[in-house]
Amino acid sequence: MMTSLGSSRAELPKHVDVAIVGGGIMALSLAYNLSQTSKLRVAVLERSYLVSGASGRNGGGLRMQWGDAGNVQLMRESIEICRGLAQKLNINLWFRQGGYLFLARTAAGEARLHRNAEIHRSVGAPTRLLSASEAREIVPQIDSREVRVAAFNPDDGVVFPWPFIWGYAEKSIDAGVTIRTHTEVKTIEPLAHGFSLRLSTGESLRADRVVNATGAWSTSINRDLGIDLPNHPHRHEIMASEPLKPFMNPLVVDLSSGLYFSQSTRGEVVAGITLKDAPGIPAATSVDLGSSLRFLAHLSRSLTSIMPITRSLQVLRQWSGPYDLSPDGDAIVGPSPGHPDMIQVCGFTGHGFMMGPAVGRLLARWIVDGERHPMLERWDPARFARGEANQREDMIIG
Repeated sequence: MMTSLGSSRAELPKHVDVAIVGGGIMALSLAYNLSQTSKLRVAVLERSYLVSGASGRNGGGLRMQWGDAGNVQLMRESIEICRGLAQKLNINLWFRQGGYLFLARTAAGEARLHRNAEIHRSVGAPTRLLSASEAREIVPQIDSREVRVAAFNPDDGVVFPWPFIWGYAEKSIDAGVTIRTHTEVKTIEPLAHGFSLRLSTGESLRADRVVNATGAWSTSINRDLGIDLPNHPHRHEIMASEPLKPFMNPLVVDLSSGLYFSQSTRGEVVAGITLKDAPGIPAATSVDLGSSLRFLAHLSRSLTSIMPITRSLQVLRQWSGPYDLSPDGDAIVGPSPGHPDMIQVCGFTGHGFMMGPAVGRLLARWIVDGERHPMLERWDPARFARGEANQREDMIIG
C-alpha cells in the first residue's frame, strides 16, 4: 500500500537547504537522490498534482540512440538505472526493453544512421544497422519499400511514466522530504544568503538553494528574477488507439517525418509526430495544452503510410504536453547567471523524462559533493551569454 504522494496539507519547515519548484521527473528524481545521499532538508513544491505537467503527458520512451557521444553515454546510464529502479522504488514501472527501431528513407537519414552507428560503437552501445528486410523481421507489419537502412538498439525501451513519479515521491517522503502539492510559488526574493519563497497559501519558505525544475513553465520564474535564458515551450501532441492484439515490441521512429509509435502493454498504439510551428508565428512564451485536428490529420497520413495495419484503427485518446525547447538542443542545467544559488534544470527539448533518472543522480552529486559531471559543464546556463552554445545533437525526436 503506497503512502501519501504529497499533500496540500503537508507541513512545511520554515527553512530548507534545497527547495525544488516543480513536481515532475526532474524534481522527484533529484529529491529522491538527495534524500538517499545526504541529510539536506529538502522540500518539493508543486502548484498542481504530481504528473500534472509534461512528465505525465509523454510517450515514455527511453533510448540511447543519439547522435552525440555524451548523450549516448548519459542514456546508457539512465537505462541502467531503470533496470533496477522498480526494486529500489518498490513499484511496477512497466519497463519494457523492446528496443528502438529507426527507419531512414532518405539519403540524409541513411548518412545520419551510419554516422550514429560509428559513434555508438565507439562508446560500446549495442546499436546495429539493418537492411529493410531485416527491419521487417523485427516489425513485419511495416511498409519497408522506401527504407534505405534501419538502426536497432535492443536495450532501448518504453515505460509507463506515472509510476516513476509515484515511486520517487513515496521513497522521498519516507526519507524525510516534504512534498507540498497544490501550492504555487508566487514570488522568489533573493536574500543575502539564499531566497525567500512566497507561496499561494500565504506561507513563506526560506531556502539556501532553489531548483527551478518547472520545465516549460520555467521562463516565468526566471523572468521575475531577471534571469534571461532562451528556452521556450512548444506543444507536442500524442494519441492512443483502441487496443490490438500485441504485435510490436520496439518503438519505431521514421526519421523522414519525425513520426514515432509503439504498442502499450494493453495493446494500444501510442503515436506522436513532430509538427513545426507555422511560418511567421513567433516562439510561444506560454504553455498551450490544447489538441488539434491538424495533428491527427498529419499523424494519420504518416502512420498509415509506414504501418498499413493501422488504417482502420479508432483513436481513443488524444492529448498534448509541452516540450521545453533549448535553441542548441542541449539542456540548461546548473547555476543561473547572476544567481548561482538558483539552479536550473530545464530545456530538455522533450527528452527530459528519459534522462531524468541519470540527471537526478548527477545533479544530486554536484549539490552534495561538488562532483561535476561532464554534461554539467556542457549544459551550463551561462553558455548562451558567453556565446558558446553549439548545436551538437540532431536526433531531437519524440
